[in-house]
Amino acid sequence: MTPVDGLGRRLAAVADTVGPRTGLVVAAETPGGAAALCRGTADRAGATPVTDRTRFEIGSVTKTFTVLLLAEMAARGEVALGDPAGARGRPITLEHLATHTSGLPRLPRGLLRTALPGWFTNPYGRYPPERLLPALARTRVRRTPGTRVRYSNFGVGLLGRLLAEEAGTDYAALLDARLLGPLGLGDTTTDPTLPQATGHWRGRPLPPWQIPALPGAGALRSSAADLLRFLGAHTAPDAAAPNGPLHAALREVVRPRSPGPGGPELPLAWSRRARPGHALYFHSGGTRGTSTFVGFCPAPRVHVVALAATAPTLRGRFIQEAYVLLRALAAPADPS
Repeated sequence: MTPVDGLGRRLAAVADTVGPRTGLVVAAETPGGAAALCRGTADRAGATPVTDRTRFEIGSVTKTFTVLLLAEMAARGEVALGDPAGARGRPITLEHLATHTSGLPRLPRGLLRTALPGWFTNPYGRYPPERLLPALARTRVRRTPGTRVRYSNFGVGLLGRLLAEEAGTDYAALLDARLLGPLGLGDTTTDPTLPQATGHWRGRPLPPWQIPALPGAGALRSSAADLLRFLGAHTAPDAAAPNGPLHAALREVVRPRSPGPGGPELPLAWSRRARPGHALYFHSGGTRGTSTFVGFCPAPRVHVVALAATAPTLRGRFIQEAYVLLRALAAPADPS
C-alpha cells in the first residue's frame, strides 16, 4: 500500500490502544491513497510476522457476509426477505433476522449450559448444530418483530442455517460459491485448521474459535487485505460485480428500510450513522481471542479495517478508536 502523509500516525493511534506485543493490523483506504500498519507475530513461537494477509478470527463481522448472502439469494429469486423463519409466537421473517429485529434472544436455549466448560476459550464449541432448530421451536417471541432492535447471534446464525438449507448445501460451501469466490476473497474461510493469528485472552494463547451451530453469526477468519476488498465492493459495486445478483445484493444491504410498522430504519446487519453530508457503515466483532472492526463510507470512498489478536474488554479502546479513525477519514473537517 502507498503511504499517505499523516495516515500512518492515525493508524498508530489505533494500534497503540493494545499491548505492544499484540499481533495486529490496522489498514485504511482513502481517495488519496492507502496504508497498513502491521505489528507483532501470528504464531506462539513468534516466528511469523503479521502481514495484511494474516488471517484473524473476525467474530460477528461474519454477519455482514451472511446478510450479503441473503440479499444475493433474494436477487436470484431463491428466497424473499419477507419469507417466514418458522419461529413460534409472532411471525418472524428473514429480514427480521438480518436486522436484529426478530425478537429472538441473543443465544439459543441450552447454549449457556454447554458453554460453561469452555467459557474462557470456546463457549460455542460444544453446542451441536442439531439443537438449533429444536431451540427455535421452543422459543416464544414476546415482542412484535420489526419494532425493536435486539442484537441476536441466534437470529443471524439461524439465518445462515436457513439459507444453506434452501440452497441444499452447508454454510461454508454456499459462502464460497456465492461471495468469496466471485469477490476474490481467497484468505477468508470458516476453516479453523488453516493458518491464522493465535488469539489471546488476557495474554494467554487460545485454540482456534469454533461455532459449529451458528457459523453465520461468527465463524469466519479473514485478512485485512480481504476485508478491504470486501468493503470496497460495497462502495463500488459496479466495479466489484458489474451485473447480476451480487451487484444487486451489494446495493441492497446498505439500503435503510423499516422491517416493521413504526420500526427503525436499518440496513441489513450493518450499523449506520448519518453524518453531515455522508453516512458511515460499520460493524465490530470479537471472539475469545480477537477483536475486529470494519467500516466504510460510500462517498468519499473510505475503508477501515482493524484486527487484533486479543479479546475485546470493557475498557478497551481498540474498536472505539478504529471507529474514530473511520469518522475522521470520511470527514476530516468534521469537528464532532
